[in-house]
Amino acid sequence: MGEIEQKPTPASRLGAPENSGISTLERGQKPPPTPSGKLMTVKIQMLDDTQETFEVPQRAPGKVLLDAVCNHLNLVEGDYFGLEFPDHKKIMVWLDLLKPIAKQIRRPKHVVLKFVVKFFPPDHTQLQEELTRYLFALQVKQDLAQGRLTCNDTSAALLISHIVQSEIGDFDEALDREHLAKNKYVPQQDALEDKIVEFHHSHIGQTPAESDFQLLEVARRLEMYGIRLHPAKDREGTKINLAVANTGILVFQGFTKINAFNWAKVRKLSFKRKRFLIKLRPDVNSSYQDTLEFLMAGRDFCKAFWKICVEHHAFFRLFEEPKPKPKPVLFSRGSSFRFSGRTQKQVLDYVKEGGHKKVQFERKHSKIHSTRSLSSQPTASNSEVPKQSPQNASLTFGEGSESPGRQSCQQAKEAKVSTLESGPHQSPAPPSKSSPGSRAADGPAVVPPEEEEEEEGGKEGAQPSQRQPPQPSTGSLTGSPHLSELSINSQGGVAPTNATLSPNLSPDTKQASPLVSPLLNDQACPRTDDEEEGRRKRFPTDKAYFIAKEVSTTERTYLKDLEVIASWFQSTVSKDDSMPEALKSLIFPNFEPLHKFHTNFLKEIEQRLALWEGRSNAHIRGDYQRIGDVMLKNIQGMKHLAAHLWKHSEALEALETSIKGSRRLEHFCRDFELQKVCYLPLNTFLLRPLHRLMHYKQVLERLCKHHPPSHADFRDCRAALAEITEMVAQLHGTMIKMENFQKLHELKKDLIGIDNLVIPGREFIRLGSLSKLSGKGLQQRMFFLFNDVLLYTSRGLTASNQFKVHGQLPLYGMTVEESEEEWGVPHCLTLRGQRQSIIVAASSRSEMEKWTEDIQMAIALAEKSNGPTPELLASSPPDNKSPDEATAADQESEDDLSASRTSLERQAPHRGNTMVHVCWHRNTSVSMVDFSIAVENQLSGNLLRKFKNSNGWQKLWVVFTNFCLFFYKSHQDNHPLASLPLLGYSLTIPSESENIHKDYVFKLHFKSHVYYFRAESEYTFERWMEVIRSATSSASRAHILSHKESHLY
Repeated sequence: MGEIEQKPTPASRLGAPENSGISTLERGQKPPPTPSGKLMTVKIQMLDDTQETFEVPQRAPGKVLLDAVCNHLNLVEGDYFGLEFPDHKKIMVWLDLLKPIAKQIRRPKHVVLKFVVKFFPPDHTQLQEELTRYLFALQVKQDLAQGRLTCNDTSAALLISHIVQSEIGDFDEALDREHLAKNKYVPQQDALEDKIVEFHHSHIGQTPAESDFQLLEVARRLEMYGIRLHPAKDREGTKINLAVANTGILVFQGFTKINAFNWAKVRKLSFKRKRFLIKLRPDVNSSYQDTLEFLMAGRDFCKAFWKICVEHHAFFRLFEEPKPKPKPVLFSRGSSFRFSGRTQKQVLDYVKEGGHKKVQFERKHSKIHSTRSLSSQPTASNSEVPKQSPQNASLTFGEGSESPGRQSCQQAKEAKVSTLESGPHQSPAPPSKSSPGSRAADGPAVVPPEEEEEEEGGKEGAQPSQRQPPQPSTGSLTGSPHLSELSINSQGGVAPTNATLSPNLSPDTKQASPLVSPLLNDQACPRTDDEEEGRRKRFPTDKAYFIAKEVSTTERTYLKDLEVIASWFQSTVSKDDSMPEALKSLIFPNFEPLHKFHTNFLKEIEQRLALWEGRSNAHIRGDYQRIGDVMLKNIQGMKHLAAHLWKHSEALEALETSIKGSRRLEHFCRDFELQKVCYLPLNTFLLRPLHRLMHYKQVLERLCKHHPPSHADFRDCRAALAEITEMVAQLHGTMIKMENFQKLHELKKDLIGIDNLVIPGREFIRLGSLSKLSGKGLQQRMFFLFNDVLLYTSRGLTASNQFKVHGQLPLYGMTVEESEEEWGVPHCLTLRGQRQSIIVAASSRSEMEKWTEDIQMAIALAEKSNGPTPELLASSPPDNKSPDEATAADQESEDDLSASRTSLERQAPHRGNTMVHVCWHRNTSVSMVDFSIAVENQLSGNLLRKFKNSNGWQKLWVVFTNFCLFFYKSHQDNHPLASLPLLGYSLTIPSESENIHKDYVFKLHFKSHVYYFRAESEYTFERWMEVIRSATSSASRAHILSHKESHLY
C-alpha cells in the first residue's frame, strides 16, 4: 500500500461530515471516498468478554473496522488498542489498518477478532480517560487469568484485591470469599485467598476508577506487563523469547529478561527469511556497527514480529504518523508496510485539547453503582482518582485531562453496528504544530531505525529525505563531556535497560521521548512559548498551592528513603544471617509503621492537590484550595508514632556497635551501600524520619507566613505548626547528637590508620582540602577538624579510595596566625601546637577565613575540656619533624600505603563519591553546620535541564540532598541515574548573551561545566535557588551560632 497518498479518517468512514471525527490528515488534505459495495459481517470479542457484530464494506481497510469499534465504545484513546486474529497458518497477527480486510481474513464468518491493548505506555498516568484505564484494567485481568502476566504471590494477590474492589466494592469477608469462589482470576487462586482478602480490607472507600488506577500502578512495575513473547533462537541455538515494548526490543529466557535494546541504540530493523536482524548504533568508544541476528520459526513469524516492532517504534518515538514511501518507478524491493494512525504524542495532544464529548459508561463486571458524569462534583467518599501524580501533572496534563465517562460496551451480545450509520463523532483534532515529516520524539539527533524488509542481499536502504542525518548518540554517561568526574553514580551512571522507564511524556511539550534516558541524549525539542503560557494558565498560581506541592514531591522522596530500610535493606538482611535478631527487631519494626503511615499521608496530599488543580467543580467554592487540614490531621497522627521515632537513635547506635564487633556484618553493610538503591550512606537513612519532622515545620512556617489570619487555612496551619514544633523540640537534642554520631562513623569509613575516631565527647567541626607546606613545596592534604584535634591525611591511589592519616595536632594549647608575608604563599596560616607546627595554605581568602574561625573556635572548646587528647594514630609516632623530614615521611607513607593495611582492607571496595572525595577534587571544605543546614534544605521535584550547547530542555526528576543533585527519569525510579555534587559550583541567573529566553531559569557553573535548570513557577524557582545556594556557599561561623547551638557530647 505504499502508493497511498491520503489517509482515511474514522469519521469519513462512518459517513460523518468532513469537519467531524479525529483526523491525522495534513492541512488541506481530504479523505478518500468511503468504499461502497457489499457489506461483510465481522465478529469482535471485547475485553469484557462480550461479542459484538459489525458490518463493514468488503473493500474497506482495517482502519475502518477499528474505528467502528472505537466509535461503538465512545473510545477517544483508541490508538492504544488493536484487533488481532489467527491467520490461515494459525499465527496470531494484528489487523493491518491499511490493507483491505477481505485480503487479510479469508473466511470472516469463521473468525473472531479480539479487541485488545496493543501499545502499553510507560506510565498509566498518560492514559487520560477513565474508560481507557478501565479497558487496560480488563486487559491486565485477562493477562493474569491466561498466565501472561507472571508475578509473585504477593503482587498477584494485590492485583486481584484491586479487581475485587472494583467489582464488588468495599470489604466484606463473607462476600469476598463467595465472589472469589465464583471467579478465578489466576491459576492456583485458592492459595492466595487469605492474602487477597487481607489486601482488599485496606481498599475501603476506593472507587472503581481509583481501583483501576491502583491496579495499573501495581501492574506496570511488573517485568511481564504488556509483554507478548515471540519464540526465537540466538546464534548459538539457545531458545529465547523476543518481545517489543515502549522502550525497545527485549530478550527473555523463559520469563526472565536477559537483555534489552533501547530504541536509541537501534539503527535498523530488518528480516531476511526467518532471520530477524537488529543493527545497533556504533558504540561511543569504537567505530564498528554491531548486527544481532535471531532465528525464528519461519518467515511469517519473523515478519509478524518485525511489523509490530515497526509500529511500536513509530507510535512511541515519532511526533506524527510517518509518510508513505514514494512508489518505485520500475520495481519494488522489500516491504511497503508502515505504521498507520496517530502517534502517542498526537493522542496526548488531542485529548489535552478536550476536543471530544464527555459521556458516561458502565462496568460490566462491577456490582456497585459507579456510573456518573465526571464533570459533576465528587463527594468526599467518591472523589476522582488523580490522573497523574501532582508534581508531574503540573508539567504534563491540562484541562483536557479530565476523564469522561463512557457508555456501556455490553448493551447487547450480538448488536449489529453498521459503519454506514451515523453515530456519535468526535471533534476534529487540532492541526499539528510540528513541521511535516517523520521526526523522532527525542529531537533531531535521534534517527528512527530504518524499517525495511530485506528479502535478499541485505543492502542498507537510504534514509527518507525528511529524516535528519544520523548523529552519534552520547552512549555512556562516563564519556559525556557535560558531566564531571564526580557526577556519575558510584555504581555506574548508565541506566540499565531493564530499569523502569517512565518520565511521563508530556503532551504539551515536544520534549524527550519517555523511552530515552534524558541523561544519555542532550537533544530535545523545546516547548513553544504558546504551549508554555497555556500550561501556566491551566494550573493554580497561588503560592500556597506550590507550597503544598512541595510537601507532595518531598514526601515521595521520603517514602523512597524509608523503603531503602523497610524494603530493600530488610529484604537483603533476610537472605543473610550476619545481623543479630535483636538488631533486626530494633530497626525494622520501627520503620514499617512509618512507611505505612506516610504512604496514606502522600495519597491524601495528592488527592487534595488533584482537586485543587481543578479536576472537579469543588475548586469553584474553594473547599479544597488548602492543605492545613490535611497536615494537621496527619501530624496529630504522627504523635502516635513518636515511640518509633525515639527508637531511631537507639537503632543507629546499636547498628554501629554491632558493625564494630562483627567483621562479617561490616562487610555486609558495606556491600549494601554499594548497591544503586543506597545512594547515601546507610546510617543516613536511619535518621531520615527525624529530618522529615524539620521539613514539615519549615513548610508550615511558610504557609503561616503566607496566609493572612483571616484565611480559611490559617487556623489549621497554625495548629499544625504548634504540634510539629512541639515534636521537633522534644527530639532536637537527640537529632543533633545523632547527626554528629552519624558523621563521625561516616568519616571513619573514609580514613585508615586510625584507631579511636569515635569517642564520647568528640564533635566534628570541618573537613576540607588544604595545601601543606614542606621542603618540596605545597602538597595537597585533606584536613579533618574536631573539637579536640586536627588530623591531616593524603589520598592513596588504591582500590579503597580511602585517606591515610599522616599526623594529628592536638588543639590544646595551639595558636593560629596568618603567615602570608613570612612564607610568600597566598592565604597561608601557621598552626603552632605544643609539640609541632605546620604551615598550610587555603585555596581562597574566604576558605582561609572559614578555617581560621573554626580552628580558633575549636581551640577555645579544647581549652574548656579536660586536657590533651589521647593519640588517634594506630601505629605512627607524633609528627614533630621539620618540613623536610615531614615531606620524606609523607612520601614514604603514600608509596607504602597499601602495605600498611591488611589484605582484607586492600580488597575491600569503598564508595568513591563521598563528601570527603568531593572536597578533595573541588579543593574546598565543608563544616558540620553546613551538613545540618543541608539536612533542612532537602528538596525534590521535576526540573527541565539544558546543557550549554544543546537546543532543547529535558524533563528530569531531581532530588537535592547531601550537597548533591540526584537525577532520575521519574519519581517512581528506585535509584538515581547520576549525581552532580554542588560544592564548588557557582549559582547564577543566565545573562542576556546566553539566549535563554525562558522564565524561572537558573545556571550552575563549575570550570567548563555549565547546566541550565528551569522550574515551573516563581515559588519553585526561588526554593531551588535557596537550597542550592546553601550547598554552593558554606555558612560562616556567625551563622552557625544563630542557626543552632554548639553541643558537646
